[in-house]
Amino acid sequence: MDELPIGRRVAYWRGRRKMSQQVFADRLGKSKSWVDKIERGVRRLDKFSVLYEIADILQMDVQLLLGKDPERRTDALNCIEQFEVEEIRAALERYDSVSAYFDAAPCPPPLADMSKAVTHAWLTYQYGRYGMLTRALPKLLRDAQAADAAYGGDQAQRAAHLLAQVYQISSSVLRKLGESELAWLAADRSIAVAQRADDQLLAGIATTRVCNALAAMGRARPALELNVTIANRLAPGGRNDTSPERVSVYGMLLLQGAMAAARIGDTATVEDLLDGAHEAAKELGGDQNHYWTSFGPTNVELHRAAAAVELGDGGRAVEVHLLKIRDAAFDALLPERRAHHLLDLARGYALIGDVANAGEMLLRGDRLAPSEIRCRPIAHMVMSDVLRRTRGAPPSLIAELAEHMGVGV
Repeated sequence: MDELPIGRRVAYWRGRRKMSQQVFADRLGKSKSWVDKIERGVRRLDKFSVLYEIADILQMDVQLLLGKDPERRTDALNCIEQFEVEEIRAALERYDSVSAYFDAAPCPPPLADMSKAVTHAWLTYQYGRYGMLTRALPKLLRDAQAADAAYGGDQAQRAAHLLAQVYQISSSVLRKLGESELAWLAADRSIAVAQRADDQLLAGIATTRVCNALAAMGRARPALELNVTIANRLAPGGRNDTSPERVSVYGMLLLQGAMAAARIGDTATVEDLLDGAHEAAKELGGDQNHYWTSFGPTNVELHRAAAAVELGDGGRAVEVHLLKIRDAAFDALLPERRAHHLLDLARGYALIGDVANAGEMLLRGDRLAPSEIRCRPIAHMVMSDVLRRTRGAPPSLIAELAEHMGVGV
């Protein structure tokens, strides 16, 4: 990006923000012709006052607009930016294992250190600290790939297991931040590596990441079919064990299948899969976090509410929240799960026209895990809806959060 003329960078970031030239010109107080000439390099952009105004409209650091690395404030919440996406993309495009076949593998980190780093990354994700995680992912990917390429013998499966987890973490956070195609690539890599790790359950939970990415790209039906197929193969009982780990992975496959079914409006399948997940959750007795699933009775009800939202039934989502989810169990979940549910609940309230409660859910989610609200495109859509439908000036806390999110009326 830094080698592009500044006009091309303006055009690039305007496109990333999904603004037409006319909308951008209107917000800037300029003509569409002026914007077009700037972007084509016909007219120079050399006034700092205008540069800062453009950067503000595009919700970005002016240094990035100038082609320089932005200065990061330690006290600021940073969502992912394009240069970070490209770093992650570059790490995903490495093929250390193939290179190692022809030559010596790169010097890998000790597996004990890698294991600690992977656990830390999972917790960073489950606490909703997406900006911190995306900045750590490129190095974590490179280290895990180097370990997978270098270690053999008894350590090979452990190294593959860690790399598969790093791919899953990458897929999960990239999907949250709207990078669905990269999320699919990372999840697809995870399935292949999990097979080398000889762990069916790891491959099973990787399947849910693939299906989530497929659904985000508008391919909900194949996501539904794949989730159900793998759930049937991993189902507890028969020749399979009934360990809590297997029950958790099986339950999550059913839940993600239900979400995919909701995307295509298949209410009967949604209910069938949710009922199956509910029975699996009863086997566990409580919410647990095997394979980083957070699966259990409460998570089933969170997905029941989320599926209702996808089906367009906001009233049902609110009803599930009020009648089915116990406060103590909900408060015991990790921040990402709770904030995600509050975002779903905000969508549910918006569907029934209760923008006051929709805004309140966004505020509660922001207090729990700011990145879940401020960084996710779907949250921006909800906030825009709240602002648009609020009569008069929005409450001060809503206005402040909207400003932090970069969302205008």
